[in-house]
Amino acid sequence: MKEFSKEVYLKWYEEMTMWRRFEDKCRSLYLKQKIRGFLHLYNGQEAIPAGFTHAMDLSKDSMITAYRCHIHPMAMGVDPKRIMAELCGKATGTSQGMGGSMHIFSKEHRFYGGHGIVGGQIPLGAGIAFGDKYFDRKAVNICFMGDGAVRQGALHETFNMAMNWKLPVVFVCENNGYAMGTSVKRTANHEDIYKLGLGYEMPCLPVDAMDPEKVAEAAYEAIERARRGDGPTFIEARTYRYRGHSMSDAEPYRSKDEVAQYKLEDPIEIVKQRIFDNNWATQEELDALEEKSREFVEECVEFMENSPYPDANLLYDYVYSTPDYPFINKLENN
Repeated sequence: MKEFSKEVYLKWYEEMTMWRRFEDKCRSLYLKQKIRGFLHLYNGQEAIPAGFTHAMDLSKDSMITAYRCHIHPMAMGVDPKRIMAELCGKATGTSQGMGGSMHIFSKEHRFYGGHGIVGGQIPLGAGIAFGDKYFDRKAVNICFMGDGAVRQGALHETFNMAMNWKLPVVFVCENNGYAMGTSVKRTANHEDIYKLGLGYEMPCLPVDAMDPEKVAEAAYEAIERARRGDGPTFIEARTYRYRGHSMSDAEPYRSKDEVAQYKLEDPIEIVKQRIFDNNWATQEELDALEEKSREFVEECVEFMENSPYPDANLLYDYVYSTPDYPFINKLENN
């Protein structure tokens, strides 16, 4: 297991504060109608990608997730400027502005989405792992999902196949307590989501996902198990989102007191306190890192503003595989 050194914690602090500022800026741009459609923010869950990417081999491991997907690709190394451009539909975005908030993608960094269909990424993550095993790449896929997605039948089919074939995949439920506005306690007769792995004799466990160190420890064991050929693990990452499910969420299902209580466990503050406890940095030094993060997010916005919109004709290039669009031509000729 990689050590949790001063350098790791300062890196986490810088990245996590930048991720939080990035999402806050996205909220502002949405209210200004620079970002359209849906927007699902990640505030409060930053310890999960911080911990997992610390345990991963980013030269070959891959990641796939659902539609709350701005921060995961940044952790994998995707340029945040291109992510901001994608969110605003610009040609310099990760999908040339045609994917938007829910469909960030980067083949170069082995980040395979961003999926708008609830639970749709679960069998895809197993499929990526199947390819890794078939071609003996010694790589592991990290397949994230929300607590609502675990009620999809595709999860159970995928878990069965993944265990049968001992696929190198780590399934991770980011349990933030609510599937949109439905609490976990209302969706099943127990709240321990990780126990879903027991029916398949899949190693499974819960983890305090407000602490990146605890996340990294659990991730490392699961990743190494998969890389050895011993098959998948199911991790329930218990976290909390400080914003609503999406920008259209009025949050009638929870109280302000509940949110305030969870903010006492803010993962950024946990990292900050650990830095202070070990005398790894002063308040002034952390303030400088925060200012650096703020300036970088503004650079992302400037990059987006100066980027052009994609040519509308490009839409056809990503829908039809043949250059003459026979289906469209047939309709026009009739």
